[in-house]
Amino acid sequence: MLIEERQSRLQTLLAQRGMSDLESLSAELRVSQSTVRRDLDTMESQGLVRRTHGGVIWVGDRNNSTRPYAFDQRMAVQIDEKRVIARAAAKLVGNGQTILLDGGTTTFHLAEELQGRSLQIVTNSLPIANRFINDERVELILTGGLLYPRYGVLLGPAAEQFIDTVHAQTLFFSVAGLHRGVLYNQNLLLVQAEQRMMEQAQRRVLLCDSSKFDQQALARLGELNEIDVLVTDSAITKSQRAMVKQAGCELIVGG
Repeated sequence: MLIEERQSRLQTLLAQRGMSDLESLSAELRVSQSTVRRDLDTMESQGLVRRTHGGVIWVGDRNNSTRPYAFDQRMAVQIDEKRVIARAAAKLVGNGQTILLDGGTTTFHLAEELQGRSLQIVTNSLPIANRFINDERVELILTGGLLYPRYGVLLGPAAEQFIDTVHAQTLFFSVAGLHRGVLYNQNLLLVQAEQRMMEQAQRRVLLCDSSKFDQQALARLGELNEIDVLVTDSAITKSQRAMVKQAGCELIVGG
């Protein structure tokens, strides 16, 4: 395969999937991982991809209609803040614990922080599950359900019924908005799955970057006072800190 042909094929694969790991790309293109890395370095310099630990996320050509996911678009937003939040949240997880990871870009960054830890992880997120495919220390459990393609999450009655059968020490989840003590998300099915997860966890940890404060979305998830811990970044304002304190949540500011 010529270099130009290989790189064109690589761009097509990533534009369609939104994200992948180096091992899969190497196998499909029938080249070494070092060759894939060099091609990805070139694509990253062109602003087409963003490299992650062991993988890559497509961020270029956002008008390309062949891409099924909005997930990778959101991965390019508030990156530094989400990483700070993920590092702070990872400190709340002890080895050997069972945790619920809801789908989302901030929880995806948390999943990256948790790689190599001895854990039992239940998730409805295909991008998060993909991070642990080759991690022998993690016992990975997928909920099953109907795939919601824009976000790569499994939702609907089958997912909810499965969630009802599990119990976790901690749930980590995110929202589209937090306004006057009320939590919101963009989709009714997302909210229904998250509400089930909240019922099945001893501790509920909300990962919420500062841009989500004072925002609303379609579906009402619940009240801030139902959350045990809120992890955010340092751009949170004094009035927002006061709102979290008034709700009785523990506030953790990453940085």
